[in-house]
Amino acid sequence: MTEQILILDFGSQYTQLIARRVRELDVYCEIHPYNHIPDLSPNVKGIILSGSPCSVRDADSPRIDLDQYRKQVPILGVCYGAQMLAQMLGGDVMPSQHREYGRAKLEIGDTDSSLLAGLSETSQVWMSHADTIVRIPENFRIIASTESVEVAAFKIENELTYGIQFHPEVTHSTEGKQLLHNFVVGICGCRQDWTSESFVETTIQGLRTRLGEDKVVMALSGGVDSTVAATLVHRAIGTNLYCIFVDNGLLRKGEFEQVLHSYQDMGLNIKGVDAKAQFYTALAGLEEPEAKRKAIGKAFIEVFDHEAHLIQDVKWLGQGTIYPDVIESVSVKGPSATIKSHHNVGGLPDFMKLKVVEPLNTLFKDEVRAVGRAMGITNSILNRHPFPGPGLGIRILGDITPEKVAILQEVDAIFINGLKKHELYDEVWQAGAMLLPVQSVGVMGDERTYERVVALRAVTSVDGMTADWAHLPYTFLAEVSNEIINRVKGVNRVVYDISSKPPATIEWE
Repeated sequence: MTEQILILDFGSQYTQLIARRVRELDVYCEIHPYNHIPDLSPNVKGIILSGSPCSVRDADSPRIDLDQYRKQVPILGVCYGAQMLAQMLGGDVMPSQHREYGRAKLEIGDTDSSLLAGLSETSQVWMSHADTIVRIPENFRIIASTESVEVAAFKIENELTYGIQFHPEVTHSTEGKQLLHNFVVGICGCRQDWTSESFVETTIQGLRTRLGEDKVVMALSGGVDSTVAATLVHRAIGTNLYCIFVDNGLLRKGEFEQVLHSYQDMGLNIKGVDAKAQFYTALAGLEEPEAKRKAIGKAFIEVFDHEAHLIQDVKWLGQGTIYPDVIESVSVKGPSATIKSHHNVGGLPDFMKLKVVEPLNTLFKDEVRAVGRAMGITNSILNRHPFPGPGLGIRILGDITPEKVAILQEVDAIFINGLKKHELYDEVWQAGAMLLPVQSVGVMGDERTYERVVALRAVTSVDGMTADWAHLPYTFLAEVSNEIINRVKGVNRVVYDISSKPPATIEWE
């Protein structure tokens, strides 16, 4: 049974970051909302209480009874988690005289503390809170302070329960990883044996047991998640996995043939389906972004369902769901407001009546790539930029026609190939081109033109939740712009998108 750290989420923006830092220590952890806590199984070696945007002084602030966990397993309260521990056990938490936000120097008061072992005497930490613990209960002991915060870290006597009023998970806390190592490995005693290789081995064994001789059908997109998920299932059940790759007419230039060839080289049992005409018919006359997304999603389900029914006795649907999707669906505040339908169209339709297998639903994106590398999947797939499920359908603003798709495919190919040629592709998170519903006046030779405008978009990001526009060299942009205008008939103007997310999204629709 895999050892794990349980992270209880009180709504902090940093909760996923805590999980990522713990996993960087080769220790498995799971995030659960404070109001949906699973039973404490023997494999749980410790609990971390996250921060929160709430104040423990508010009557309706989130809180839990920790008596059932204290002395059973070590506990670490981070920021709000520490304040909740102090207040619920008899201490006082009051508004800070001034908001404590930013870097601070941690002065260690207990050099024998297991939690602070190996930290320098004045370690830099990151504060982000509006409340402060001003009085601790009698059985608490202060183990570290800062210039403005007396109770920066504490331990409860005679138990392995700790609290800190700073964030060790952010890079601004320069020795935060050491502190988390002290808690997770030193205090909780985790073995650090949760690696990509061990994940591959245990997942394949688990899939073999779970799936047996059953058949699984899975839609592939050429992206990282679906490819890694399919490879795991394939290694477990071989040709009983049936993969379907749909050409919706909205892929990049040559992508259908290239991806299909890559999958066949990997030994996957895959069928390519040319459904361009069906998608173009479904999209005819639609201009509103959400209407286009829904039409693409509906057409995909129809095509996929038809192909799945051609396979006898299929019992499972394989999906490339990853952990952030799972966390979001059961978050403290429920699913986030819908900004737009999800990029990855083609979820499980009710009428298919298949059981779902999601071998990656405990992994973050970077962990998915690491697992892919452990299985020998090529970098050309693992390092691919994210590409939306609706494809070029949401990069063509306005209605979709085969002519517009052909124009944008050529523009996109020049841009992406240029990034690769100039070794810029791996420096950006995502890049692509948008065809705008705008025409502009231009001059080519001695003739006046009135042709289309395209926008190039490239962003840098860690996880796609926030993004900055990529500061590509002017010389590169000039070269690409010139090549697009000279080679793509119907385009006479190229612009570059320099907006960040937020407020703008990465895609235009």
